[in-house]
Amino acid sequence: MSPESGIQTEPSEIPSSFGLKGRLFSWLDKVRYPAVRLPVLLSLHLVLFSAIYAFAFFARFNFQPLDSHRQLFWSTLGPVVISKLAVFYFGSHFHGWWRYVTFADLKSLLKVTMVSMFVVAFVDYFLLPFAWAIPRLSILLDALATVVVIGGLRCTWRFVDEVFGIALPSRRKRSAILVGTDRSIGQLAAQINSNQSMPCRITALLAVEPGYRRRAVLGGVPVLGHLGELTEVAAKLGTKDVLVPAGVLDGLTLRQLTNQCNAVDLSIRVLPRFEDAMDGNEQIPLRPLNIEDLLRRDPIQLDTEEVENLLQGKRVLITGAGGSIGSEICRQTMRFGPSEVILLGRGENRIHAIHGELKAVAGELGITLHIEIGDITDQSRMQRLFETRRPQIIFHAAAHKHVPLMELHPGEAVKNNILGTRTIASLADRHDAEHFVMVSTDKAVNPTSIMGCSKYLAERIVYEFAQKSQAKFAVVRFGNVLGSAGSVIPIFQEQIRRGGPITITDERMTRYFMSIPEASQLVIQAAAQCRGGEIFVLDMGEPIRIVQLASDLVALSGLPKGSIEFVFTGVRPGEKLYEELYFDDETTIPTPHPKVRAAYASDFQDFSIQSGLDTLIKMSDAAPAEVRAAVTRLIPSYLPSHSLSTTGNDVKSLDRKSQEPAGTSI
Repeated sequence: MSPESGIQTEPSEIPSSFGLKGRLFSWLDKVRYPAVRLPVLLSLHLVLFSAIYAFAFFARFNFQPLDSHRQLFWSTLGPVVISKLAVFYFGSHFHGWWRYVTFADLKSLLKVTMVSMFVVAFVDYFLLPFAWAIPRLSILLDALATVVVIGGLRCTWRFVDEVFGIALPSRRKRSAILVGTDRSIGQLAAQINSNQSMPCRITALLAVEPGYRRRAVLGGVPVLGHLGELTEVAAKLGTKDVLVPAGVLDGLTLRQLTNQCNAVDLSIRVLPRFEDAMDGNEQIPLRPLNIEDLLRRDPIQLDTEEVENLLQGKRVLITGAGGSIGSEICRQTMRFGPSEVILLGRGENRIHAIHGELKAVAGELGITLHIEIGDITDQSRMQRLFETRRPQIIFHAAAHKHVPLMELHPGEAVKNNILGTRTIASLADRHDAEHFVMVSTDKAVNPTSIMGCSKYLAERIVYEFAQKSQAKFAVVRFGNVLGSAGSVIPIFQEQIRRGGPITITDERMTRYFMSIPEASQLVIQAAAQCRGGEIFVLDMGEPIRIVQLASDLVALSGLPKGSIEFVFTGVRPGEKLYEELYFDDETTIPTPHPKVRAAYASDFQDFSIQSGLDTLIKMSDAAPAEVRAAVTRLIPSYLPSHSLSTTGNDVKSLDRKSQEPAGTSI
């Protein structure tokens, strides 16, 4: 099995039965069928219960019983043992595996022993010839001794299986260091060390920050240092493996740790947190680092109560439902119990795919799914949709987003991003929708591309509706989305697979990045918080250099530094070296959500673009140069570039994704 799928032992490396451990346990491992296993366990418990009762009974008489006491013991032994066997059987205590006993099993043992004590007391008082024939102290001692003996045997079995088995030299387990010091890390370390199929053993924990309690022990493993002391700890233990639970480190810290491991030839891998690993599978999957780990921020936490109040029982429309963001909004929305979800898209294959993914879940939750194939620029089609489905909440994710392609076809950007937004927004206003949230981009800020200009104008359309509509209109603006269609990451990965070169437009190029779930959750949270007219922006941290991103991908591919050539092709028309999240004149204020800010622009109050938009939309089928000129009249700061050739060769080169120079993504 590959490292991505999990740690798996080689048959020749770790045999299933060996030495003393094999002689101790293999006989019970072979007893796997109730017809054989149950009689064995019943017989064993019969002997144990008899011995325990004898001890409890004669202890009452200081182990100096009279003949009458002995006679009473033999007459009551059968009813007591049979009663306990019956209670333990119906309490399912003959069906578990002793070698996997947990505290939950011991808690269950305590409960069933208490029940058996009351059953014995009942039999003694009501069914035996004389009431209270058995000394009451003997009944209590029998219960206590049962917990101690049965619980002790079960714990001892697991202790020998784990500790003694692991200590045998034939196990040949590798030493590994685990990063983290919270409670779940200790549980995860204990689980790894107790799993006989694991080829590694956690011998040390590393604290993320200094200030840890030296020699503190979690899950039986000592904390021997912090991340800054990794080299010293690894050298002392002679280990070559470092394990990082997913989510413990932010992207910057993980990047620094990766560099530190590479410098001293340590292997670093990611494994799921304890709560994700406890799925009934004995294997704990390890995987290599991926680019999302290195770009990770603290995860966004939705205000679930606020979002549930917004979506529960509502009719929700998602435009562009088959796209990267739209489909994730569909998945996230389903969590909060809408009555109906309307999947609108122009591409039938993608809409069919997301509908197929969601329909089973929708059936379980009682949510009605509607498939709607249509173009958001088709006024009559959208009119029928709104009249039929009557959506209350609208997430508008449909848009053209590829910067180079929209430079070649500016009229299509105008039709889809501007006309489409105005069509859906006006219908939401006329049909009494409650919330309308549009997905925008940081490329709309001080736009230098047709795509950015189209989203800039779409933002203004939404703002104008916010001023006059009873519905609450808002915009969500964010940067590049990892894993979306057209992202630089799959382009780089394909170029690496081919052996290079990696094509980058400019060495100085930087971008903000976020994941698809982050972007989608931000859109949903914005809908719950909007009061009308806001532009919500995620706290996206620091921008990432595209060159560094490409270098990280090369390293994560297992290739040495310098093995893949980097070629800088020059900034393409419409691209910017640095993206921005706000206009200079926008005022930003915090929202109740710590990761989200709301932006307001002072010049929106006097901004009217209706007549200019009508003209622009009417000429969307004109020559590209004319469309650019019309956009410039609406946005004087936009300076179109005329250096992009519109020959067939240029269009073809843009469609060849693996060879496309990368500097921006959606």
